[in-house]
Amino acid sequence: MDFDFMWQVVPMYGEAMLLTLRLAFAGIALAFLAGLFCAVCRYEKIPVLRQIASVYIEFSRNTPLLIQIFFLYFAFPRMGVKLSAVQSAVIGLTFLGGSYMAETFRSALEGVSKSQIESALSLGLKKSQVMLFVVLPQAVSVSVPGFCANVMFMIKETSVFSAIALADLMYVAKDLIGLYYKTDESLLLLSLGYFILLLPVSLIAGFAERRLRYAQFGNG
Repeated sequence: MDFDFMWQVVPMYGEAMLLTLRLAFAGIALAFLAGLFCAVCRYEKIPVLRQIASVYIEFSRNTPLLIQIFFLYFAFPRMGVKLSAVQSAVIGLTFLGGSYMAETFRSALEGVSKSQIESALSLGLKKSQVMLFVVLPQAVSVSVPGFCANVMFMIKETSVFSAIALADLMYVAKDLIGLYYKTDESLLLLSLGYFILLLPVSLIAGFAERRLRYAQFGNG
């Protein structure tokens, strides 16, 4: 194991980690919004939008992210829509992540007891108030584990971005292996890079789940 080589290339991995984190953050934020919108459309059974959301979710979940970003980066320009590598990566991650977020949020919404909704309506609350003050607070606490799992999944999925020449962690590792044949060293630093990115998410997920999952029952 060449530790001198590893020390020399650490800055390259640091820059790649920052790029990976920026792309993942943008994709996760947009996927959260897309997933929440689709979940509400399906939960409220909104005509047309419900069917569109269902088709989108099934298509997105059943096609690989690599194919999605290839389509965005290579096929769209032939149709007159030119996207940069960064734009293709963020849109692709949003497209994939939004479907997983939608299913997580939908199951959380449907997990709220119907009796609570009926009770709130009988007290004179409007449907929008029931959603805001009764359904969503409980759904949030239930969806925390699934949401955090999706975040970790999306961060790991950024490894395919190297296929469109984005200098993320995977790209740097493959580049160093090709140039210097330092396979063990490069892969070890790659693993450490993803571990450093994912460990805080895992710890936050565990803390949030303990604090929120049973909050409705008064447990801290």
